[in-house]
Amino acid sequence: MPEAESIQNIIHTLSLEPHIEGGYFRRTYAAEPENGKFFASSIYYLLTAQSPVGHLHRNRSDIIHYFHSGQSFRYTLIDTQGYLSTVTLGNNIDQGETPQLLVKGGYWKASELLIDQTDPEQYGLISEAVVPGFNYQDMQIATSHDLLTLWPQHQNTLQHLIKKA
Repeated sequence: MPEAESIQNIIHTLSLEPHIEGGYFRRTYAAEPENGKFFASSIYYLLTAQSPVGHLHRNRSDIIHYFHSGQSFRYTLIDTQGYLSTVTLGNNIDQGETPQLLVKGGYWKASELLIDQTDPEQYGLISEAVVPGFNYQDMQIATSHDLLTLWPQHQNTLQHLIKKA
């Protein structure tokens, strides 16, 4: 595992910034706009032991997640019918992890870095490809109200994935 300053080096070298859903990111590609919207876009996304959760949210676009390095990510997904599932994104294929994950537009998702809470030097680095390209107006972050009204049956599972106001 890298030393703490190595995580800061990743953030610096990749020019990452804090993301509103948690973690760090940088847009690395945005296809030429068509009718005011990007055809496709891509980002780096980093979670660390200090910022281990990408809070529950949904996007209009399909998003493909690609695992690069560090600790695995657990994704909690809620489909358009309210069915909850989890998938682990990582390179331990023989342990049921997958190095690539498609999350369909309209699905709610949250990501968690699978870490040992006693080790502050852990991180996970992925990329995301978004089609059509990402636009903040196409993103909705879940609230406590959403949790109570949309998925009361999943309240215990999802509570820690809701961004605090």
